[in-house]
Amino acid sequence: MPHIRICDPKVIKGFIHEKKISAAKEGNWNKGIGTGNKVISFEVFVVLQKALHTHNHPQFHSPLACSQGFYGFIKDATKAPTYARFDYIVIGGGTSGCALAATLSENASVLVLERGGSPYENPTGTDLGNITPSSWSQPFASEDGVDNRRPRVLGGGTVINGGFYTRAGDGYVAEAKWEMEEVEAAYEWVEKKLVFEPRVLGWQSAFTNGLLEAGVLPYNGFTYDHINGTKIGGTIFDPTGHRHSAADLLYNANPDMIVVYVNATVHKILFTTEGDQRPKAHGVIYQDADGVFHKAELAENVMNEVILSAGAIGSPHLLMLSGVGPKAELEAHGVNLVVLDHPMVGKGMGDNPMNKVIIPSPLLVEVAPPSTVGITEFGSFIEGSALDAGPTVQSIPPSNDGLILQKVDGPVSRGYLELRNTNVDDNPYVTFNYYQEPEDLEKCVKGLEIVIEVINSEAFSKYKYPNVTALDLLMTSLPINLRPSHETAMLNLTQFCFDTVRTVYHYHGGCQVGRVVDKNYKVFGINALRVIDGSTFLKSPGTNPQATVMMLGRYMGQKILQEKAAFGGNNEDYSIIEEETNICFASSK
Repeated sequence: MPHIRICDPKVIKGFIHEKKISAAKEGNWNKGIGTGNKVISFEVFVVLQKALHTHNHPQFHSPLACSQGFYGFIKDATKAPTYARFDYIVIGGGTSGCALAATLSENASVLVLERGGSPYENPTGTDLGNITPSSWSQPFASEDGVDNRRPRVLGGGTVINGGFYTRAGDGYVAEAKWEMEEVEAAYEWVEKKLVFEPRVLGWQSAFTNGLLEAGVLPYNGFTYDHINGTKIGGTIFDPTGHRHSAADLLYNANPDMIVVYVNATVHKILFTTEGDQRPKAHGVIYQDADGVFHKAELAENVMNEVILSAGAIGSPHLLMLSGVGPKAELEAHGVNLVVLDHPMVGKGMGDNPMNKVIIPSPLLVEVAPPSTVGITEFGSFIEGSALDAGPTVQSIPPSNDGLILQKVDGPVSRGYLELRNTNVDDNPYVTFNYYQEPEDLEKCVKGLEIVIEVINSEAFSKYKYPNVTALDLLMTSLPINLRPSHETAMLNLTQFCFDTVRTVYHYHGGCQVGRVVDKNYKVFGINALRVIDGSTFLKSPGTNPQATVMMLGRYMGQKILQEKAAFGGNNEDYSIIEEETNICFASSK
């Protein structure tokens, strides 16, 4: 094996990011991976990749680790100054926020405030087969009686989800009035860094063929596109089982123009209100893990903005706590100073309802994340995976259970978010109204009928005990939530949908386009404030939203920089000036 200086970022960047990842996507694992006139083996690739991971984790203590990694700009909020000024303040370093901040830092100073910790403090915690730290998510139960959770970590839901990657359909892009070419480029920017083609092995292959036998046609092979039929989607897990989250997009950030504080809980957005003028966001107040409060404000420039990217729960919640929301509700909870009566904040909450069937198998089932999806013409998506989702790698034993689920497109049913109290750390009340609309319920029933056909298919038969019926399998799926259960659920698919509904963590809404923000994601009635995340969606994009949420961060980051350049607001050279108690980005024109 060649001697490699592990702490040399040029070596790691050159070998891994510019050459190896593209080779990995092309499946050249057993052929050796070429770099110019040199070829290295897969084993050397893995060593280099692990070296990169080590180099990217400032908290990872190893004699091979550098004292300052690529992500040296990620710091605990306890190290933050008491006062700071930036061009952009991004609240939430999640699925959208990381892509957005990395893009904005190309030509502006950016502060990112993430309430959770850094995944790089536990480099193997995101790898498949490992138990994700509980601190990386915050559990809550919706008022519908369905357990759920909120991401609480840099990288957001991409750090804790199932990893399935697929784009929104062309119709969705058209309805959003996004520019197709720029959307395509933004997706590709994400995919180049994070996304891989999964390996479809025994159980997944049988499930794929079962979908085709059940009539979910045509077979579209491997594609990121959202098209009717059965397809293989992308995954953010590489072939070694390592997860590539949205936090990795910060690799593209300009390290001299960005600061990311983790364990930084924003308590309030600050507004300037003068006479009859529109309120203007000018800063935030946030708290570190030691309980110390800090203030960050926008630098003097009319184009600078505060941007909420705290997710479908966090963004409407923080707007309300900052005095922007339904006036009567805010006053009833004692929110100090109602800045703007905004009745649609918190409205339009949606979550794609999911119902699953567990299938005990006489054969060992490879542990694999969702890689195949059946996109039906009637609006139900069918996915399958081992019970404990994760790709097959040597360190992960196979499972003896698989599951097949249906989830409803849209959905049409809508709910709302309400304040519980004025404590930013407490979850608000959230109601999704699962299956309130008959259209959603009809999709569920039809989707479960497809699931049963797949289970009974010849292609899937060797992964099901021969004497086990669909009725038996429905019985094993009860109960799985906090809702009332009925004995008739195993005999009546409509009742089964109601009783066994679960979440796939695709909740969205609360700051919807056309209701809370305009088509440029600017909050109606307020200057210098945008919301850019899944809370703006009118419905969930495609079968899985993470691709589009990351794309949106990149897409809007570029739009914002283009607006600023057209206005003439970024013709200055900014550099960081740090003092003992404050930090600002000052012009050195």
